[in-house]
Amino acid sequence: MSSDDSVLVWFESYWPGLKNEVGGKASSLGEMTNAGLPVPPGFAVTTRAYRLAHDAGDIDAEIAHHLRDLDMGDTTMVSQRCGAIRDAIRAVAIPASVEEQIRHGYAELCRRSNADDVPVAVRSSATSEDSPDASFAGEHDTYLWVRGGDDVVDAVRRCWASLFTDRATCYREEMGYEHRSVEMCVVVQKMVHPRSAGVAFTLDPRNGDRSQIAIDSSWGFGEAVVAGEVTPDNFLIDKVMFDITKRIVSAKTHEYVLTDDDR
Repeated sequence: MSSDDSVLVWFESYWPGLKNEVGGKASSLGEMTNAGLPVPPGFAVTTRAYRLAHDAGDIDAEIAHHLRDLDMGDTTMVSQRCGAIRDAIRAVAIPASVEEQIRHGYAELCRRSNADDVPVAVRSSATSEDSPDASFAGEHDTYLWVRGGDDVVDAVRRCWASLFTDRATCYREEMGYEHRSVEMCVVVQKMVHPRSAGVAFTLDPRNGDRSQIAIDSSWGFGEAVVAGEVTPDNFLIDKVMFDITKRIVSAKTHEYVLTDDDR
């Protein structure tokens, strides 16, 4: 298979010219991997795969139909039409060449991890994510602890469909994004079993102070933080001395953990 036909980009193979093909999240993972940071291994299923699936399913006209005259103030209409779009995307038969590459990528990740069915996170990486003028954090779907080629392929399809969650569709409209100009890359990344997890910002998001690193964290998997289900601990760290300049510890009421049955 030629490089022109490839729909996978491994994190270590990322370079900035691929950003439009892999979206914000996968770009950041690639940059951190190449900088030598300890990033769990994985690959991106590029927006080219998303386009090929759309073209094969011939669903662009159906999506345009459901978006036409969509009243964002009518929550019932938004729910019905976005649901219909997601159903259409989930029903698409992924082209055989695309599905084969996804399965091969997962098998290679298993080989690198010395596991038969390594658990992975299947994560959205839309071309609108992590842009300078908008934050789509939590607007699209992520699937954790996915095992096996069949389930990985299905989770990729569901991530594509999550481009049209009600909240993501409304937010694009609010921020002035043309819906059909945004495409979905999907990250397939080896899971870790964290004691705690969260989100780090390279500035203080409250005031833009670039001398600080801000970290929001909680026990267990990071899902409770990004979904807004807990009030996380908050830390501000000085970039020069790496001293903690501010610490707020919250009463974290619950956590997501791996049960013995899931191991």
